[in-house]
Amino acid sequence: MNDYLQRSNIAGRHEIQINQLDPRLRLPECQQPLTTTLESPAEPIGRVTLRVRCDGASPWTVFVPGQVRLYREVVIASRPLKRDILLTQMDVMLAERDVGLLNQGYLTALKQAIGKKLTRPLLPDQVLAPIHVQMADAIRKGDQVVISARSAGISVRMQGEALSDGIIGKQISVRNQRSNRVIRARVIGPGQVEVAM
Repeated sequence: MNDYLQRSNIAGRHEIQINQLDPRLRLPECQQPLTTTLESPAEPIGRVTLRVRCDGASPWTVFVPGQVRLYREVVIASRPLKRDILLTQMDVMLAERDVGLLNQGYLTALKQAIGKKLTRPLLPDQVLAPIHVQMADAIRKGDQVVISARSAGISVRMQGEALSDGIIGKQISVRNQRSNRVIRARVIGPGQVEVAM
């Protein structure tokens, strides 16, 4: 297990606990070095099982359960947070947690949360999972936007009004203020959309 944790370059502190064998178990002394293999999944975190085998004159195999705790710095809420807020430096902080217990995943850097929109309310000290954050809207319904249209060497820009919210890369409806036509355009930045010509 130590080998796996070192090979994987996972930053963090780990604790390994191997359960004791049943004292009633009577195994013949092994004349060769014992072979130990990990029976657990590729990522040995949480409950694990070790296979300990003797290949000597009187061969035997036992399965020994254990527990691997991997502690990493993860992003947590620093105060009660409401749904749909844009996260700031004041809202989040790093704290050490056992990531084997975080089955929804976790964030390991503040920049993965700051500036993003929260998808649900959180309590202080609650770990932020990737499903708790999403890109903030670059454009909100009713915003004045610049519509860019480009084709081989020609670039046209006009004023428009966003008819829906949108994150960068999303297609939204926009009203061209000159022609009053509603078109579909892709959000390319705050207050900026682009249409194909």
